[in-house]
Amino acid sequence: MSVKKAIVLLSGGLDSVTCLAIAKKEGFELHALTFDYGQRHDIELSLAKKNAAKAGAEFHMVSFRLGVPEASALTSKTAEIPDYIPEEHGVPSTYVPARNLVFLSFATAFAESIGAKDIFIGVNSIDYSGYPDCRPGFIRSFAETARLGTCAVDEGWQFNIHAPLQNLKKHEIISLGLSLGVDYSDTHSCYNPSPGGRACGKCDSCGLRRDAFRFLGMEDPALQK
Repeated sequence: MSVKKAIVLLSGGLDSVTCLAIAKKEGFELHALTFDYGQRHDIELSLAKKNAAKAGAEFHMVSFRLGVPEASALTSKTAEIPDYIPEEHGVPSTYVPARNLVFLSFATAFAESIGAKDIFIGVNSIDYSGYPDCRPGFIRSFAETARLGTCAVDEGWQFNIHAPLQNLKKHEIISLGLSLGVDYSDTHSCYNPSPGGRACGKCDSCGLRRDAFRFLGMEDPALQK
C-alpha cells in the first residue's frame, strides 16, 4: 500500500512546525515547502530547513518577491514593526498582501505535480494577528478554487487543505506540539529579530508566544537565546 504524500507549508515558526509534527504523526510522506519572499525575519528559513530534516521531510524552498516591499512592515526595510498590544483588533501593518493565497497556490501546483492531495497549513484564527488569509472562510474557499483550477475537477477528486490549528489557542498549540516532541527552541516567530537572529520580545508574534508559554508555566525558549 503506497504512502500518502502531503505538502506542509513550513516557515520555521511555532505554528508551522507544529503542523509538520501533526502531518508526520498522521503517517504522510512529508514534503516541506518554504518561501523566501524578502521577509526581514529570514532567520526562519534556516530553521525551516532544520525542522524539515528532523522530521524526515523533503525540503523545498521557493524564492520570489511579493508585490511592493513597502506594502508590509514584514518586507519593508524601513517600516517600524508595531509592539504587541493584547486584544487589539484590525489588520496590522505586518500583514503581507495575499501571502497565504500565493503560498497555497504554489503548494497546490507542487501537490498536483507529485500526486499529493493533502496540504497542511498552520493558520490560526483565535490567537493571531488578524490577518484575513488565516480565517476559515478563506481556507474553505481556496479548497474549492484549487479543485476548480486543476485536473481534480475533471477527475472527480479534491484537495484536502488541512488547517489543524485553526481553532486552537496558542497555548493549546504549544501543548499539542510538546506532546508530539516539538522542540520549540528550534522555532522562530519574531517579526523584528536582531542582526544575530535574537527575538525582539516586543512584536505581536513574540507577545503571543510569550503569553502562551507563560500560561503553561513556561518561558518561551526563543526569548531565552
